[in-house]
Amino acid sequence: MISEFKESARLSQRIGGDGSLPPAEIHNLVRILVHFRRICDAHGVSDYRVAATAAIRNAANSSQIINILTRDSGFQVELLSGEDEARIGFLGMIHTMEVESGFLVDIGGGSTEITLFRNRNRIRSVSFPFGAVNTTRRFSNSGNFSGEHIRGIRQMVEQALLSEPWIRQSPGLPLVGLGGTIRTLCKINQRKRKYPLQTTHNYIMNRTDVDELVNWSPMLQAEKRKKVDGLSKDRYDIIVPGMVILQTLFQAAGCTHYIVSGSGLRDGLYHESFQPESALPAGIAERSADNLLALLSTAPAEHIRQVSGAALMLYDAAAEARLLPREQRIRLCFHTAAKLYRIGASLHYYQYPKHSFHLIAQTRLDGLSHREILISALTASFKNKNKTLQEYAKYKQILLESDVELIVKLGYLLQLAIALDISEIQALELVSAECDGKSLHLHLRTKHDPSAEYREVEGLLKEFKKAWGIQLKVHEPSFSKS
Repeated sequence: MISEFKESARLSQRIGGDGSLPPAEIHNLVRILVHFRRICDAHGVSDYRVAATAAIRNAANSSQIINILTRDSGFQVELLSGEDEARIGFLGMIHTMEVESGFLVDIGGGSTEITLFRNRNRIRSVSFPFGAVNTTRRFSNSGNFSGEHIRGIRQMVEQALLSEPWIRQSPGLPLVGLGGTIRTLCKINQRKRKYPLQTTHNYIMNRTDVDELVNWSPMLQAEKRKKVDGLSKDRYDIIVPGMVILQTLFQAAGCTHYIVSGSGLRDGLYHESFQPESALPAGIAERSADNLLALLSTAPAEHIRQVSGAALMLYDAAAEARLLPREQRIRLCFHTAAKLYRIGASLHYYQYPKHSFHLIAQTRLDGLSHREILISALTASFKNKNKTLQEYAKYKQILLESDVELIVKLGYLLQLAIALDISEIQALELVSAECDGKSLHLHLRTKHDPSAEYREVEGLLKEFKKAWGIQLKVHEPSFSKS
């Protein structure tokens, strides 16, 4: 993602008394789309997908709106059904998160979609004709809400749930939330906690986090709500209905906790149109890391392949000897760090580890939890144990205390993989690695003069033994002319 342009239309608020969208509002939509078309032209875009959702779907003159938008904007505008919205929102989420089962809830302006998914497959979906904007319009145009208003919103949601009994029949699952309501709750909660990362994607909130906000926020007058840290000024009046809808669905479904998804309908439209499942050979985290690497890499591709391949070989040897956990998720973090350790050089070569840390930690890496992102970032930028302890103190809300020793071990292991190709010309190849509990044995093959690599490895011997408690043994390599 290289840019984002948004304009808040709030169409559900602009529907007239006869249920139709007035001509002036249609003209305003044309203006927005023409502006977006110019932005696309400036970026050389050749393929588009433009979709309309609940507000236009529910308008009495929906066909007329679509015809005018298509005729006057230069875009072919498609009208999504509620089922389409649920299916496409699910696609956007499932391509960017490693969640096996749960309820997906997408609260838009004029509708709310809820989907049950198990084993990463969508089981059932429903679209309800209420969202944050039209519910606000129905209960309080001023943005102020009484206890009676809140009870009315809950009753509206609970009444709708009577026709969908399956929602109450799968308790114990997480609620994955899409849309502005849950992202706003996330930002408020992060500010309150002084959370050290700015990423909302994959952020977890418990029941108490949300219940406190739902109980507290309606008591604020609309004007005071504008000043809440984390709440954008264009959402202060519609956030209360959105959060009450969200909480009521959470309670009805018997969910355990909330997970925020930063990907939804737009991402699903992209994946369905331009990146079908058949074009996605790697796992989510690996694809995300490769995408970041493609944008920011300054090292030869063969060097990155050699370092990341050697790193995995070293990890597996240590795990086999039970010196590292046999956990695929930790191995994935290490592989991510090995791929991305040099991306900071795209900002400035000198002190690039510091830049690599910030690029990894503050970039959304799909498929990794916030803890896993930090383990990857701290491993990629590893310098020494003292520096790791300093960084741990900043992120101890997210990291485990035991992660310090893990990152130190992984850091030295990655430094070893880098040292074996310090010239970045593949002078040495790691043929195999094995650990007998006392020593880590490296079996190498020489392709070119490896003197720089040997010097780099020799410089690591003392610190490696101190961190790992074992010796490094470099075996006399065979020579290859290939």
